[in-house]
Order: sequence, then structure tokens, then C-alpha cells
Amino acid sequence: MKVAYWPGCVSRGFTPELHGSMAQVAPKLGIELVELDRACCTGAGVIAEHNQELADTLNARTFALAQQELAKGADLMMNICSTCQGAQSESQERLDANKVYRDHVNETLAKENLTYQQGIANKNFLWMLVEDYGLDKLKEKVVKPLTGLKVGPFYGCYIVRPADRLGIDDENPRDSYLSLVIEALGGTVIDYAGSHKCCGFPIITMKKEASLTMAARNLGDAQDADADCIVTPCPLCHLNLDLQQPIAAKLTPKPLNMPVLHLPQLVGLALGLSPKEIGLNKHVVKPTAVVDWSTSVIAGVGAEGGGW
Repeated sequence: MKVAYWPGCVSRGFTPELHGSMAQVAPKLGIELVELDRACCTGAGVIAEHNQELADTLNARTFALAQQELAKGADLMMNICSTCQGAQSESQERLDANKVYRDHVNETLAKENLTYQQGIANKNFLWMLVEDYGLDKLKEKVVKPLTGLKVGPFYGCYIVRPADRLGIDDENPRDSYLSLVIEALGGTVIDYAGSHKCCGFPIITMKKEASLTMAARNLGDAQDADADCIVTPCPLCHLNLDLQQPIAAKLTPKPLNMPVLHLPQLVGLALGLSPKEIGLNKHVVKPTAVVDWSTSVIAGVGAEGGGW
């Protein structure tokens, strides 16, 4: 399988372990990543607040670059950032619905000999795993099942709202895909109140205390439900839940110590990659329970670990 790969800005900057783990996981799954290295930021909704056409043009440019790879044999465009998925889906909805507007945007793209054609398939890694790769095939790749590891799914806003734009319906219950992937990897899904709530990141620069109070509440909910860790498809959620966790912990009487994993990291553990190979040592909250689990499983099967 070959995908036109959009890693997003945050996975190459603030959370490099996300892109790094995806790069390790892809060959294990037999997925070829063709990185769109000339692509630009999606705007993450911020640019659109000030200039909608600029945001749509930037995303149309990325779609056009991806479509060049699709013409060469890539199966679809894939991202590893649910905030990017949300921003790109919004732009695509507007571009696909209005030919006059799309033609106007393409006049700008023509300066780089680019054209966006209506109807690109652009999916988050989570969606691609379930809908295109397949859970049965994923199970076949698991060499170290997550048996005994209790994982709380955390979706974040941009990959579940609004449901109609993101194609969430009875046929494609994308708002439950994280649970399906955790189960396919052999882990135990932990249901908790905060799994589909906002992490607070969108208001971190305007209302920091309110933002981190939201993060603390979600982390506390997962902790109360006895999760060993949280997994998220959103690097911005990861920033608020992991990087900011020590500050968030000061806003709640409840002691917090909840590891937060990127989705490719969780997949990587089940595929036999070591904690260090997938960058678990880069996190602010050390995923001790996850590593202890990993070490014990490695010891149990007599395999060599990659160290911590």
C-alpha cells in the first residue's frame, strides 16, 4: 500500500516522536509513505478565522500535490494529525461544493502549475487503518499483543465534529475506531467520561487556566477509570495532555500521572518495536506502566527489548 503522506507541522516540530514512530510503523505494516515535503500548514483553523480563502488555497495546494502522487500510483492521501484532518475536511467541503470558487482558487495554484481536482480521498491514519488497511490484516501483523494493557481512547474535537463533514455515520462509525484498533492490537479499552471531549488546546493562548482545567478533568477521568495510558490521533491534544500535564495537575486536587501515547506509538508496541524506537522516552509524563508492560511481555516471550 502506498499513501501520499501529510505529517503536519506539529509532528515534525513539537512532537517529533509522532512522525518518528509513524516512520517506524509504516514499513512494519507494509505501507510506503510518500511525504508531501512541499506541502504547507493547514492553518489549523487559525488562518481561516482571518482569511478563509487563504486557508482553502493552502489546503487546495496540498491536495493538488497529493493528487500528483495519486496519479503515480498512491492509493490515498493520509495524515497523522486529526486537527489537520478537521481543517482539511472543512476546506475540501467548501472547494468540492462550489466549482466557481474552486476554479478561482485554482487560478492561484496555476502559478505553480498545480490544480486541485474535486473529490480527493484524504484520511487520518486511524481511518485508513480501519477502512483501507483492515483490522484483520492489522491483527495478523501483531507480534506482541497488548494483553493486559488498559488503554483509554482520546479522540479530540477535530476528528469527530462535525459528524456530517467527517463522514461519521452508522456505516462508518469513525467516532469508535480508536476502540476497534485498541482491541485489534490486543489491548483492553477503557471507557471514561472524557474520551470524546475537547482537550482544551484551542483556547490555551486565550484562557490558559480554563484550557488546562479541561485537560486535567479528562486526564482525571481516565485515571479514575483505571487506564494505564491514553492514546490519541491528535498531536495538539498530546501537547495539552502530556506536555502541559504538570501544570494542569496544579489546577486539580487530584494527583495526575497519566501517560499519553500517539496512535502510531501504540501500534508500534504491538508490532514489536521497542519503547525507545517509537520515542516513548520523549514524553513529559514517562509511560512507566506501558514500558513495564512492554518489558514484561518481552521477557515472557524471550525476545530482546530495545531498552528504555
